[in-house]
Amino acid sequence: MFSGIYGIVDRSLTPRPLELLDAVLGAGIRVVQYRAKAGVDREVLRAMRARTRQRGAILIVNDDLAAALEADGLHAGQEDLAALDARAVRARLGRRVLGISCGVASEAVAAQMLGADYVGTGPVAATMTKGDAGAPIGTRGLREVVAATRLPVVAIGGITLGGLAEVAAAGAAMAAVVSAIAAAPDPGAAARALVERWSELTA
Repeated sequence: MFSGIYGIVDRSLTPRPLELLDAVLGAGIRVVQYRAKAGVDREVLRAMRARTRQRGAILIVNDDLAAALEADGLHAGQEDLAALDARAVRARLGRRVLGISCGVASEAVAAQMLGADYVGTGPVAATMTKGDAGAPIGTRGLREVVAATRLPVVAIGGITLGGLAEVAAAGAAMAAVVSAIAAAPDPGAAARALVERWSELTA
């Protein structure tokens, strides 16, 4: 389930999230996160859920537990989990997916103990798409997290087509991509190139 390219549709980066979702799904990406820091648009969420179901893809919502209960799961940061009560979140999600952001190995170990299904780690490189992302951890930090947990690790932050080789070599199960797709002149082509390159690297 958790292998390959992890697509993020960030509502703040695109005025047409459904078009971007179609490009991501059309490229063969089967794990998609809907990030909407200003608040989830329920109409968009329902449309995204219908489209991901049609393609057999997983739709994960960022930070919003109520919205996650309408999707396939939740991805939460460390501060979000503290505010929500991580164990209560795991209980409410039931069989839905829980992903937790972890910047260091100790956080990944804690996420595993809480019952997370995967951890998101980064930023691997400098990124402009998330203002509170912090300093890059680099591939060294990524390797440390991978070594600390048996959970799939999703590398995130500043990842481009050219950076996939280092991410794969560090042992990440997935590479999360935001602007490398959303900011491309042809998002569909960019997404396909990422999927194809990852397949080559992990074959």
